[in-house]
Amino acid sequence: MIGLDALRDPVNDALRAGRVAFRSGLLTPRRPDRPLRAAAALHHFGTTLGGESAAAAALYGNRAAVIDESRFVGYVSLHTRTNALAHGFVAQGITGGTTVGVVARNDHRFLELTIALAKLGAHVVLLNTSMSAPQLTDVSAREHIEVVIHDDELAPLVTAMSAQAIPISQIDELISSRTTAAPPRPERAGRIVILTSGTTGTPKGAQRTVSTPIGAALGMLDAIPYRGGEPMLIAAPLFHSWGFSHVTIALALGSPIVLQRRFEPEAVLAAIERHEVAVLVAVPVMLHRLIELPADVRARYDLSGLRLVPLSGSAIPAGLAERFMDAYGDIVYNLYGSTEAGVVTVAAPADLRAAPGTAGRAPGGIEVHILDDAGKPVAPGATGRIVVRSPLVFDGYTDGDTKPAVDGAMQTGDTGHLDDRGRLFVDGRDDDMVVSGGENVYPREVEDLLAAHPGVEEAAVVGVPDTEFGTRLAAYVVRRSSATDLDENTLREHVRTHLARYKVPRDVTFVDSLPRNATGKVVKHHLR
Repeated sequence: MIGLDALRDPVNDALRAGRVAFRSGLLTPRRPDRPLRAAAALHHFGTTLGGESAAAAALYGNRAAVIDESRFVGYVSLHTRTNALAHGFVAQGITGGTTVGVVARNDHRFLELTIALAKLGAHVVLLNTSMSAPQLTDVSAREHIEVVIHDDELAPLVTAMSAQAIPISQIDELISSRTTAAPPRPERAGRIVILTSGTTGTPKGAQRTVSTPIGAALGMLDAIPYRGGEPMLIAAPLFHSWGFSHVTIALALGSPIVLQRRFEPEAVLAAIERHEVAVLVAVPVMLHRLIELPADVRARYDLSGLRLVPLSGSAIPAGLAERFMDAYGDIVYNLYGSTEAGVVTVAAPADLRAAPGTAGRAPGGIEVHILDDAGKPVAPGATGRIVVRSPLVFDGYTDGDTKPAVDGAMQTGDTGHLDDRGRLFVDGRDDDMVVSGGENVYPREVEDLLAAHPGVEEAAVVGVPDTEFGTRLAAYVVRRSSATDLDENTLREHVRTHLARYKVPRDVTFVDSLPRNATGKVVKHHLR
């Protein structure tokens, strides 16, 4: 016989899942035909972004789906427009299995084109709009991008890519001339590839399926109490996993998605008031810029409806969460994770108040462990490697590589410790990676570029604390004897012309020599 103890956990888990599903609005009384039509849509398109949008149209009808600075699109309209766009893409030679790069900022067309491509079973590579032209060209070749869809103003960046280019301004034209009937069911689901950085600093493609296992999804909804139908302003870039993941959350919950092409602090406050936004999805540097607005500017806008501010992308600078919550209430939730690992832990407002700097606790369905170099668990308070066991981990890099694992649990690449209440604290990186303003930067890439300058003998780059970005880059440079006139601005411009803006060192210090150990390696902690 099965004892009561064996039954208790499954029963409690089921009750908890039901409570979370009802609270969030995933389960709610509906006309019986709507869930049936949603199920049919998921059967046709699969549990992809295309299937989610089609199911959302069945469930939520003409409720607002996307609101940006130029257009309002309802859920039914989003479904029919993306059907038409899928047919338009076929006329452009895009079919299931075609690899399409997208380099575009946040607006309704970004969503429409990614949904339409999912309906075809095309593979989508989301490209960072801050990347330089040489980086985009290199990534395009490595990821075998056949078509690139781009913001019109970014056209000069994609001219060297050996791919068919489609300006995003052509989206409406492709939609207007096509049928709104659903395209045929794709033979197989397409991949979503989001760029991250490898250990050499070269951007790597991390691929994953769009759908989220139901248990992990409910765990996230339990850790961060989203509610169906509440407007969600996604300020984080949609080409990042943090921003893009909230598209899938919003579609599942029938939440209007509010988008702005560029982050402007006061414009964000105005949009929160205008659209009665309840959820602001951001990275810490955005929160810093909001709270740094003059008090009289912030006072102009009514943010009383703002209920959740989920953050991710980088460490929260000391005191930032408390300052924001002192002004707007205990509404900040800090998520620790990565493109590869997905969600690892979430710090609720109570955690951030009680233990500033914590990354929080693992949601239901996810396990976090701290291991020593031998792969054994360490005691609470001791620092070790952070590993995660989760159904949300990525499917591997597009080059066939993956993250190291220990007994099936993936290493995040970070070191950290757990306190006596099970809260995680991230202490640093296994390597030298710097996260600045939500962007991952490997110093080696910047060092090599600086060293390539004719006036530079050698250079070292480290991350140093920054109150706005969490961490900023600081470069230490040894001039060549013939380059006495070389200055900081010249080197910053040298980096800016070759790499993304966030990889430009804020600090450049000229030194006579770099500190090295007996084996000749630079001792970077002396520089810090």
